[in-house]
Amino acid sequence: MPLWTTPAPKPQNLGMLETDRLLLRRWKQADREPFAEMNADPRVMEFFPKCLTREESDQFVDRTEAHFDNHGFGLFAAELKEGAKLIGFIGLHVATFQAHFTPCVEIGWRLGVPYWNQGLATEGSREVIRFAFESLGIDALVSFTAPQNIASRRMMEKLGMTHDPAEDFDHPRLPEGHRLRRHVLYRLRNPNLSR
Repeated sequence: MPLWTTPAPKPQNLGMLETDRLLLRRWKQADREPFAEMNADPRVMEFFPKCLTREESDQFVDRTEAHFDNHGFGLFAAELKEGAKLIGFIGLHVATFQAHFTPCVEIGWRLGVPYWNQGLATEGSREVIRFAFESLGIDALVSFTAPQNIASRRMMEKLGMTHDPAEDFDHPRLPEGHRLRRHVLYRLRNPNLSR
């Protein structure tokens, strides 16, 4: 299945997306320290293989910025307008592993604990979905997580994504027996495209 029904978007220096409370933008040098603090928090990283060191967190930002340069979109730094604080990321990512549903574009998010349960991830994700479907013409989005990550699964459902248990998979980047290896897959098709 193609990622895009129209020609793939050309890499561009995106400005930003905006919601009532958030700016979704490219990453700045000043984001690195608060992002590293967030990635070192076991509560934030509960459903990831491990917390990240400062170096690993910085490498994540470097890869994210390279993704913007290569694809014209990526995981936006999410900034709370009030106080201009970095709260995490919300955005799009081309999966880099092989599975039955790849190639694909994933919608993903990661917010610091003080910003949970305020509807911020939902607000930002809805704008990212609008951008993906209306501006980029992406055919469909996926999202995936460990089955026990109930908060993220509820969020996926709130965004209108659907889950077919037959599509659940073992994440190829995690070893057999790892507590997070099994993943659930959610999909959202572009409603603007006829089938």
